[in-house]
Order: sequence, then C-alpha cells, then structure tokens
Amino acid sequence: MERVVVTGVGVISALGNNTDEFRTSLFAGRCGIRPLTLVDPNLFRFTRGAEVRDYDVGSHMDERTADLMDRFAQFAVISARAAVSQAAIEWTPRLRERTAIITGSCLGGQTSQDASFYDLYHSGRPNVHPLTIPRAMANAGASHISMDLGITGPSYTISTACSSSAYAIGQAFWMVRGGAVDAALAGGSEAPFSVGVLKAWDSLRVVSDDTCRPFSKNRRGMILGEGAAMLVIEPRSAAVARGAPIWAEIVGFGMSSDAGHLTRPSPDGAARAMRSALLDAGLSPDAIGYINAHGTGTQANDASETKAIHMVFEDHARRLAVSSTKSMHGHALGAASAIEAAATILALRCGVLPPTVNYVEPDPDCALDVVPNEARATQVEYAMSNSFAFGGMNAVLVFAAHPAVLSST
Repeated sequence: MERVVVTGVGVISALGNNTDEFRTSLFAGRCGIRPLTLVDPNLFRFTRGAEVRDYDVGSHMDERTADLMDRFAQFAVISARAAVSQAAIEWTPRLRERTAIITGSCLGGQTSQDASFYDLYHSGRPNVHPLTIPRAMANAGASHISMDLGITGPSYTISTACSSSAYAIGQAFWMVRGGAVDAALAGGSEAPFSVGVLKAWDSLRVVSDDTCRPFSKNRRGMILGEGAAMLVIEPRSAAVARGAPIWAEIVGFGMSSDAGHLTRPSPDGAARAMRSALLDAGLSPDAIGYINAHGTGTQANDASETKAIHMVFEDHARRLAVSSTKSMHGHALGAASAIEAAATILALRCGVLPPTVNYVEPDPDCALDVVPNEARATQVEYAMSNSFAFGGMNAVLVFAAHPAVLSST
C-alpha cells in the first residue's frame, strides 16, 4: 500500500481568512469568538459565535459565480483553491480523472434554505429563490470544487453530523492508500449562522452564553463556528518525485458507532474509534504525543472524552498533551474536524502545540494536560485528531510529522 501525505492545506475560519492567518492565530492563542454580526443576537439566549470576519466574497469570485452558491459552498471552493495552489499540482487529463473530491457537511446550505422559508412563510411570497435547491444541497461544495478546478474523478459528500469531514478525510486517505485514486481533495465546510439553525441550537440548551472553555470546570457549553478546511492528499512517492511540499503524513483512520444515545456521548464508542485508528496506523498508544480533542466545552462531552482517552492510553494519558482548538475557532459542525485536522498538521509541521484557551479551573473529571491558554513549543512525531458526533458517529485520524521536520529538531 502507498504511504499517503498531505501536500496542501487550505483554511478559512474565525481565526483567519487563509492558512497563514489561521496558523498565526492558532499558535498565538487568539480567540475568534466574538459578538454575533450575521444575525440579530437579540433573538437567542447566546450572543456570541466564531464567524469568519472581514469576508469579501468578491475578492474570490465574480458576483454571478458567488450567486450560485450558499456561503458554505463558497468557503469550500476558497479553501480547495488554496490547498491546490499550495500543493503546486501539475494537472494532466489523467490526474484530473484520477483525483477524488470528498467533502463533509452537517447542514449544507441551510442559510439559503432558511432565507427561502422566510420569504415563503413570513413574507407571504408565492415563490422562493429559483436557486434554493442547488444552493441548499449538501454536496454543493464538492460539486463546485469539481467545476472550479476541472476535477472529474469520484466526488461525493459525507454527512455524519460533527464528524463529517473526518470521515471525508479518512475515506480519501484509504482511497489513495489503496490505489483507488491517484490523489484527493478532502475536508469540509459549514455556515450555520442563520436564524432557523441558531434557534434550533438554542432549543438544545448546549450553547454557552459567554465563551467556550473546554475541559475547564466552569465550562458552560459550546460556541458555534463556521468556515472550511481542505487538504490535498496524495501518495508520498508522487509528492517526492515532483518535489512537492509535504506537510504531514496520514498514517491511520478509525471509525465506530456508539449504538447508544442520540446526543449523549459514549466513552466506549470513542475509545473504539481511537483504538481502531491506532491499529490502522500500526502504532502503540504511547507513540502518540498530542491529541487534538473533540473538546466541545459541554459538561458531558469533555468528561466522556477524557474517560475514553484514559481507557485507551492508560498511564500514558498523564503524559499526553490534549488540547481543544474549538476554544478558538468554535464548533464549526461538519467542518470542525477538517479545521482541527489542519490544526493538527500545523502542530506537527511547526513543532508547536496549540492551546486550549479560556481555561480557568481544573476539573477532576477532565484530568488531562490540556495545554492551558498558551501554545507549547514541543515537537511530537505522531498526533491524533478526535471527532465524536451526535448519533454516535466517531472518527479518528492519526498523522505523522514528516521526517524532514523531525531531523531538523
């Protein structure tokens, strides 16, 4: 089987409108959670979110093209273009046919659908916008990436709630490793800031009314975010042959289903996914030096994930660095695990572990080294990224630092 590497990373999020800005904010411990501006905050119990700021779609595409897409699909295209540009891929007709596009999205174009429902039920208009369906469909991001870049290989979208893009990256990894395709663009995108979606989250009573404090005893819930991240994934041999930049290697992927409660997480299910990813990578638990946690900031999730980590890593759990970058970029739902995969890759490439910001008070139920409040200059060889979603859909990715990075430390 082929060794598989990441040669391009494109990110747009509350931490920045490109990968460089994202990296700078990530390692500076800069929190992207601010007062809501895309909707009227007076309509909800919570008033803060992790929005993409200073977003100018006109700097990325013309008005006619932008009008075809919901905000989430625009984010997908922008991050895909950035990843491909960074990878400096030398396109041929065969490579375009042999490249997959696999995206993840929990909601799809809910902003467009919500606007049409408002027109229909509130304003009493007899018709909705004619582009509502193509804007709202969850696969719109993948489809627009395909059209924008001329990629004609397999293209599809996975929706497994908040682990959607981890599944997308994992499937792409397996397809490249097994030779089903020669390369892949994989990741996810989300844009949940519409009144209908936020009202639904408000009703769940899991959104914090101040900020996101994962693993802190006084945590009050999650904070919603938006954005996208896309990775260029290809065989290591192909990347080396053309002198492409190698950001990290993907070495393992694991999945599991809780088969339990729809919204209450199971440490057993999470542990199975982590063990499965380690088995796929051929690694022992003590090889992992850093975990980018699912870490939503809710009471139930953080305690459950901590228990699962201790189940899998046993004594090594006390030495593991485990941080939640959702404390900075918010919970971007179907895009969250792609953004967190990008954060994990950057941690390996730069030798810096991103912090869990807003951390105030240790919780005995979350007995982990959470890299509190400040990034840590530490080079690790292997890192894990956890994603545990509603419905018990668990997905875990394992990455390795490129040897060139390790040899320079």
